[in-house]
Amino acid sequence: MTSSSFSSQDTQSFAQNHPDGLRADALMEEDVAWSHEIDGERDGDQFDRSERAALRRVAGLSTELEDVTEVEYRQLRLERVVLVGVWTSGTATDADNSLAELAALAETAGALVLDGVIQRRDKPDAATYIGSGKADELRDIVLETGADTVICDGELSPGQLIHLEDVVKVKVIDRTALILDIFAQHAKSREGKAQVALAQMQYMLPRLRGWGQSLSRQMGGGSGGGLATRGPGETKIETDRRRIREKMAKMRREIADMKTGRDIKRQERRRNKVPSVAIAGYTNAGKSSLLNRLTGAGVLVENSLFATLDPTVRRAETPSGRLYTLADTVGFVRHLPHHLVEAFRSTMEEVGDSDLILHVVDGSHPAPEEQLAAVREVVRDVGATKVPEIVVVNKADAADPLVLQRLLRNEKHSIAVSARTGQGIAELLALIDVELPHPAVEIEALVPYTLGRLVARAHSDGEVLSEEHTPEGTLLKVRVHEELAAEFAPYVPAPAA
Repeated sequence: MTSSSFSSQDTQSFAQNHPDGLRADALMEEDVAWSHEIDGERDGDQFDRSERAALRRVAGLSTELEDVTEVEYRQLRLERVVLVGVWTSGTATDADNSLAELAALAETAGALVLDGVIQRRDKPDAATYIGSGKADELRDIVLETGADTVICDGELSPGQLIHLEDVVKVKVIDRTALILDIFAQHAKSREGKAQVALAQMQYMLPRLRGWGQSLSRQMGGGSGGGLATRGPGETKIETDRRRIREKMAKMRREIADMKTGRDIKRQERRRNKVPSVAIAGYTNAGKSSLLNRLTGAGVLVENSLFATLDPTVRRAETPSGRLYTLADTVGFVRHLPHHLVEAFRSTMEEVGDSDLILHVVDGSHPAPEEQLAAVREVVRDVGATKVPEIVVVNKADAADPLVLQRLLRNEKHSIAVSARTGQGIAELLALIDVELPHPAVEIEALVPYTLGRLVARAHSDGEVLSEEHTPEGTLLKVRVHEELAAEFAPYVPAPAA
């Protein structure tokens, strides 16, 4: 027997019944107010933010009517939503945290969360996700709150979507559609928009409705009693599906062409033996803030989910002077739609092709271990399991000390930092220097002073162990790659007899 929690007491407001730590605003809460002295140094120039704020008023475009009888009043308001979750495994706290994250996603998409309910079941109902009786109770909640949308904390099949909408009489979307909507709002680059569009078409293909639902799916066989022929409804659905498949094929070709440019840049870095570091982690864990702190990149930093989607690659330098690239990747989330994983696979290749992964986790989150597991699941999907990993526990200044100790104890290769205050950044840079692959060839060469460019290349492309200036030239002891070692070969002193 399955049990449920749709009693008169449990259907009270989700925001009132749960502690503040479980509300969406707690997940989105700012640690401190933004200040120019602290955050200006961390966030760089904030080019994206200034561009978004750069509005210029154009005079003479107002269409406001003075005659009140000719004015049509419109009320602009956010979409009002009710959240629904099915608790099939784990603890009640896990189920509450999952619904609180769904509320944060809904607010990021621009919705106003009115209520949230959870049902305890062995598995979601095959017809209406929550069962016919509970669907009727959900309809009463929708009428009571005045909501116009229901968001389910899971991926609904086309049949579940249709049946639940028939009962509650308002629009129903699932977690996958919500995340796709957020990605569509935040994608800025041409490649990012194409990837999101491809994922949306993959999601919509089996869920097509519209005119095909109102037209007949099958026509009678006529007075002769022959076989039935296809009706206009089925024809319309098949036409729509064919058009979507054609658009998807075109979109895949465009993404493949754009991927070629990034592959060329990546091959150039490999040719020059430049190590690469990828920043991966849960959404809103502070990846962009860490990138700004390490490189001064000036990318957008917001206290919201999926604020940045497009990968950013910046040049950085280790404390010993070695150059490497630092790439900020798209954030992950629990139950990340497989459509997005496939569409963003070319972008996520930055993680698989890197020499080191900085796995950023939010130390102040109620369940940081779940964040780690969710990100590692996606990393496995893109084939990056063999890449060395450093777990960076961010927001250490706002985290519970006991949680920090637990994370650092369980994750053997980890470090606690704060991108806001700079705590632990120096130690992280030193750890990156140690973990990056070292050049294979160690040589000692006496380079003439006329070949200063060769000494400069030893500093930029190799690892200088010692440097001494003598009357004959610069005596270097370095680790370099094989190609550069061949250029140093003429200046290696002959062994003593």
